[in-house]
Amino acid sequence: MKIIRTYITPLFLALLLMGSCKVAPDPIAYGSDTCHFCRMTIVDKQHASEIVTGKGKVFKFDAVECMLNYMKGLEDKSIALFLVNGYTGPGELIDATEATYLVSEGIPSPMGEYLTAFKTEIEAIEAQQKHGGELYSWQEMRNRFKD
Repeated sequence: MKIIRTYITPLFLALLLMGSCKVAPDPIAYGSDTCHFCRMTIVDKQHASEIVTGKGKVFKFDAVECMLNYMKGLEDKSIALFLVNGYTGPGELIDATEATYLVSEGIPSPMGEYLTAFKTEIEAIEAQQKHGGELYSWQEMRNRFKD
């Protein structure tokens, strides 16, 4: 009995705690989740975003620009996932580092930066042809929001 209390119980608890820190997206509850940066309720399924840390902590945002502004104080190495909603797939979280971004006054975003993410460059180019604006990569958007 002493072996169980001394060795097995702590081992079981350690394994349980390790399994509870999964690094995975957490679906956004539109209409009830709030933005970690501006505290607005997240309702727009085409502009929301999410950060997941290496420890599995999730931060949700109502707009890509809120996520980018929040990231000014973070070290990239602490982040496991950068996720955004793709404009043509409302509610679908995609890899923000692979997305193409369009800044166009023809597509308003929740915080007024007119910033929209697209899953593919082709989708972004098609939207640019329709709405005007400038295209950016993930790194270009990061640089734009560093100041």
